[in-house]
Amino acid sequence: MGEVHFKTLLDKSSWEGFAAVHPQANFLQSYNWGVFEEKIGKSFFPVAAYENDRQVGAAMVIKELAKRGNYLTIAGGPLINWQDSHSSFIFQKFCKYLKKLAKEENCHFFRVRPQAKDTPQLRQLFAENGFVSAPMHLTADLTLRLNLSQDLDQLLAQMRKNTRYEIRKSEKLGIKTKIIKNSSFMQEFYDQQLYLAKKHGFVPFDYQFLLNQFEVFAEDDQVAFINSYYQGELLASAFVIFYQNEAVYHYGVSTPKNERLPGSYATQWAAIQEAKKRGCSEYNFWGVSPLNKKEHRFAGPSLFKRGFGGYELQHLPAQDLPVSSWYRFIRIFELLRKKIRRL
Repeated sequence: MGEVHFKTLLDKSSWEGFAAVHPQANFLQSYNWGVFEEKIGKSFFPVAAYENDRQVGAAMVIKELAKRGNYLTIAGGPLINWQDSHSSFIFQKFCKYLKKLAKEENCHFFRVRPQAKDTPQLRQLFAENGFVSAPMHLTADLTLRLNLSQDLDQLLAQMRKNTRYEIRKSEKLGIKTKIIKNSSFMQEFYDQQLYLAKKHGFVPFDYQFLLNQFEVFAEDDQVAFINSYYQGELLASAFVIFYQNEAVYHYGVSTPKNERLPGSYATQWAAIQEAKKRGCSEYNFWGVSPLNKKEHRFAGPSLFKRGFGGYELQHLPAQDLPVSSWYRFIRIFELLRKKIRRL
């Protein structure tokens, strides 16, 4: 085994060069995600790992400022070849470096949700390096993905019968779809999100949060609004990020008129087709609730997503590595908050 060393890689092209050949690359580990986080007031650390002169890993580290205590996060990472027998050695070195970084940044722990399948082996590896299961999630743990290598007829054939019917119905009704690649639509998207938040009782994303995210990825043509309309009126919109070989349905809204029309089906079908045009190999519907939890707050949207077919991937849930003794109090606080919010 060679010597492993780390450095902050502030060269975007070099960062993206490694991501381009890494099978687990995802938008949360893109350089643009770090730039977006910086725009909303956070610090980001693009950490690259090298064994001798060869890059063997990467982690887009974000510093979170919180009243209960600051901490570092790695969502969708670190990017390591977990299948390699050498990965445990690389990960051990990663943990040592990140603990040092956390202490330098006066953080009490760091939270990780790797872009890897949940397996007993991976859980054991994290436990051996001092991790404990996190009280709160970091990003979607259970995701629904559609393999885009099939042609459109094959994709339609594997969908639920009702989903195919609604897609065809949208075509017969003359529902139109439109792709918007700039932020001109953001205010309307945000307004519809506020309406849905009030109706369903959830906390909406801040306007500046959504705008900054869209504009950062738009600079590299990596994002778009996919909208559906009936007689000129908006029905539904999907905020889709296109990164490397994956398209991700990150956010979505719908209008009251959509409750009686299949606009959401038309929007998703258009987004899938756009992903294929861009050469993506997968369309990621993002998070879904477990099948056995019918009362879950996302059970309805999850049922809709599952109608399009695809396969589900259970990632290793968020894991925490304590860095200071204060972590035990933060953990108690988060567990209580989780219980109160029924998360």
